[in-house]
Amino acid sequence: MHTSHARAVTFFTILLLAATAAPSRAQSFISPLIGYDYGGNSGCPQISGCEEKRTNFGVAFGSMGRIMGGELEIADAKNFFGTVGDASSSVITIMANTMVVPALGPVHPYVLFGLGLMKARAEFTRADVLTTTNNSLAWDTGGGLIVMVSPHVGFRGDIRHFHSTKAFTIPFVNATLNEKISFGRASAALVFAY
Repeated sequence: MHTSHARAVTFFTILLLAATAAPSRAQSFISPLIGYDYGGNSGCPQISGCEEKRTNFGVAFGSMGRIMGGELEIADAKNFFGTVGDASSSVITIMANTMVVPALGPVHPYVLFGLGLMKARAEFTRADVLTTTNNSLAWDTGGGLIVMVSPHVGFRGDIRHFHSTKAFTIPFVNATLNEKISFGRASAALVFAY
């Protein structure tokens, strides 16, 4: 492993531990999500009025205190660059987020910021002879609302923006994509608190 990769992995591990550490009197949660990507490099130029919405699935594990919280979110945007013939693609994000999430009774509005990993993958043949994979450190920002309908079950909606820190080279995507990947995501999720 290259020294720069070892440092990045060490930094990322420390960040994950710090962001997901439970504050005192915190309530832990797991939150499966479904959403769609828009803007940036996605096929959907705006959050509304898009005909080519591409689904994004994921799950977040975290905890919420009275004001602060943290989560680790893993999400996969299938066919992020579209499909052409046998080609398929995806963008996977693994983000450690710090949340400002004040508890106002059962309602928890929040904003978040995080760092993590973005992995873009494209396969161009049925036999996967030509496969391109790119990794980059990434960051995200966003906000939303959690509404707990019982002490252990709730609903969540949010909007986030993801940005890679390095350019990706994906052949045959708009000729050859050679730029940093950025996109927004609107999602809805269940929240199971314990």
